[in-house]
Amino acid sequence: MKREIKFSLLYRDMWQSSGKYVPRIDQLRQIAPVIIDMGCFARVETNGGAFEQVNLLFGENPNKAVREWTAPFNRAGIQTHMLERALNGLRMNPVPADVRRLMFKIKKAQGTDIARSFCGLNDPRNLRPSIEYAKAAGMISQAAMSITYGQVFTTDYYVQLADRLAEFGADEIALKDMAGIGRPAFLGKIVKKIKERHPNLIVQYHGHSGPGFSVASMLEVARAGADYIDVAMEPLSWGTSHPDVITIQAMLKDDGFIVPDINMSAYMEARRLTQTFIDDFLGYFIDPSNKHTSSLLVGCGLPGGMMGSMMADLRGIHTAINAALAQNKKAEVSLNELVVQLFQEVEYVWPKLGCPPLVTPFSQYVKNIALMNILFMAQGKPRFSTIDKDSWNMILGKMGKLPGELAPEITALAQANQLEFYTDDPQTPYPDTLNEYRKEMDENQWELGEDEEELFELAMHDRQYRDYKSGVAKERFTKELEDAREKAGAPIIVKRPVLEIPRFDISKIREIYPNSQPVQAPAAGKMLWQYDLTDASTAPVIGTAFKEGETLCYLQTYYGIEPVVALADGKIIQVDVKQGEDVKKNQVIAILN
Repeated sequence: MKREIKFSLLYRDMWQSSGKYVPRIDQLRQIAPVIIDMGCFARVETNGGAFEQVNLLFGENPNKAVREWTAPFNRAGIQTHMLERALNGLRMNPVPADVRRLMFKIKKAQGTDIARSFCGLNDPRNLRPSIEYAKAAGMISQAAMSITYGQVFTTDYYVQLADRLAEFGADEIALKDMAGIGRPAFLGKIVKKIKERHPNLIVQYHGHSGPGFSVASMLEVARAGADYIDVAMEPLSWGTSHPDVITIQAMLKDDGFIVPDINMSAYMEARRLTQTFIDDFLGYFIDPSNKHTSSLLVGCGLPGGMMGSMMADLRGIHTAINAALAQNKKAEVSLNELVVQLFQEVEYVWPKLGCPPLVTPFSQYVKNIALMNILFMAQGKPRFSTIDKDSWNMILGKMGKLPGELAPEITALAQANQLEFYTDDPQTPYPDTLNEYRKEMDENQWELGEDEEELFELAMHDRQYRDYKSGVAKERFTKELEDAREKAGAPIIVKRPVLEIPRFDISKIREIYPNSQPVQAPAAGKMLWQYDLTDASTAPVIGTAFKEGETLCYLQTYYGIEPVVALADGKIIQVDVKQGEDVKKNQVIAILN
């Protein structure tokens, strides 16, 4: 008997894998009915991950975006699914349990049917609450396993993980092959064993095109019993995105599966509309290299979803690396050569760091360490000369248990820095915070929103939400778009005034805070509140506490990365410099009190 395979369109992930931004609400409204008319999708990925944070960076309300985007699919009987990062929710760092629990209630109320939950470390302790919270909210819980390749990651490793997720009550299992490096036969064996042990579990496969395995992988998992396949469509299919629905439909049909027909008139209209969004403004933030597959990804295993930010990081540090090389009388490197070096360095450091699956946020941490190693070696310094706080949290087990063993040199480095390893539940160190955010909203006279969705947004993305409410986000994005148009030689459609952050008046600040201490730049360079230059909202939140000697931020100087430390205990009461902004030596960048 022929078996049916259904398709899910990754319209959100297509954009995220290609560039920095996703369509605006008005654009999503335009294309939703056309996607429905295509007639071939049983599911559409509509929200989650970085999608809702990007709405805030636009100056748009992400709750409005989710409600308007899911509504037409709900009416058409097409299931909608979101992506969430377990302990990290919809952001890059851990989220308190009360905020995680509220997220599922809100997303269900907003029209999202399925919660695809993944832990970047495949730690069942992080996934269990997501499964339980999703089911309690009335959502379908789809527990995802982050797929990677290496000695630790055997067929039994994944089958046993699927057993645990089924035991926790997951309704479905997703194979999240975020870098597309899962070997086809290997993936087929995993699906076959899962189906043998759990015949009633729905299995969905998600694979990026990246190194080129994913088409063969889709055929293998379908033959092994997978029920749903994630696909993309032109002009954002292939490359670092996903295979196109036309190719996968034709391949599976020829192999004897029952697959839906594609309304090609609607496909071409959806393709045309997507291209108009690219031409309008989104194309300015898509790196051309992301349109290509690359076999170099087979070795390093970096995921498609981070290629846009990675290229921005490389451009940001390229000059500093070449300056260090020149200073040490070594040959400079081109950007393409630097890309290859980074891939090779990731391949080298990954097993030393305990083999974390290279998915958000751990792919970024490993990439950051590899990139800093390249800079250190250009300067004549040893690898791992500096490791950022988030990466240390990963190494120390504060976000979950690493699948592999740490290299002795990394363990020794932790001991030398008097850092302690953590083995308890990763959720424990993050106490509930909703009451604090309720108080902030009350003080600001902000509405909690329908189903408390605005409260959730502040609690999940506090920096970006405050920027959205103040108007700073909209002004920042408008300026960024105008700069991108100018750089591309395109006409500036609208010229709006840019909202400037005022410079300090230290005398006035000291009238209110007599014990305040200015934090000054020890050298000239580019401001790095975090290593990731692509995030314009990474300055610390007002009120963030620092201990004397603790690193506040970094400066990217011509000779390398220079940490800026707090000279006394205190909380940040004012920030004067934005992420990526150039600063002069001794310039005040923040005030502690």
